[in-house]
Amino acid sequence: MNSDMIRKAGEIIANNTSNGTYKNDFCILALTDSDGRPTASAITPSKSSGIEWITFCTGLDGNKAARIEKCGKAGVCFASESCNITLAGEIEIITDPEVKREMWYSGLEQHFSGADDPNYCVLRFVTKRFNLFVDRTEAVGTL
Repeated sequence: MNSDMIRKAGEIIANNTSNGTYKNDFCILALTDSDGRPTASAITPSKSSGIEWITFCTGLDGNKAARIEKCGKAGVCFASESCNITLAGEIEIITDPEVKREMWYSGLEQHFSGADDPNYCVLRFVTKRFNLFVDRTEAVGTL
């Protein structure tokens, strides 16, 4: 049963990522602030691979990057009337130019001069634990 739930959750996540074109879809990214307290903010997912990993794009000079530098633990939540996908794991900042170009999508033009903008970076979240509620069924586990 977990494998079917994981597949369905991965499809929901994929449908809510930009995948190269800007969509106004978002999820909640939870990080830890400088005082060790939890924070949560809405962010557009760039790309994903099932529930295994999700990338996001942001600026190096922003609070998300500063928080990740201090603590690489994170949570991600996709929620709607029909599902709640909660993932816990680790997140890292990627500045590799090739990865930045691969994750770039048109909506980022509002914030950065292009994929080579030195302030633009990619956040890569890797799932360690999950709690999935899809089709009125719950699955909890680890990857």
